[in-house]
Amino acid sequence: MDIQITPIVTEKANRLTEKLNRYTFRVSPDANKFQIKDLVEKLYDVKVVAVNTMNFSGKNRSRYTKAGLLRGKTADYKKAVVTLAEGQTIDFYSNI
Repeated sequence: MDIQITPIVTEKANRLTEKLNRYTFRVSPDANKFQIKDLVEKLYDVKVVAVNTMNFSGKNRSRYTKAGLLRGKTADYKKAVVTLAEGQTIDFYSNI
């Protein structure tokens, strides 16, 4: 199983990082906490203390077109908040 992980960089996520040393990621919906922990430790070479996950269901969307009303739904996703050990950091902007 291939797990996808993407950092979430928002004002709220940055506040969590600055105050509590927690980093936020968008992960595959079928990933569990142990897999997320292993992946973050391997990718960023840090020590993970805790992982909290949240499941989000997709939103219903609709728009009016010439052909009529089109309805759809955005994808479901899972958000993971990873707490790192004291003194550990992740630099998302190093490769820009």
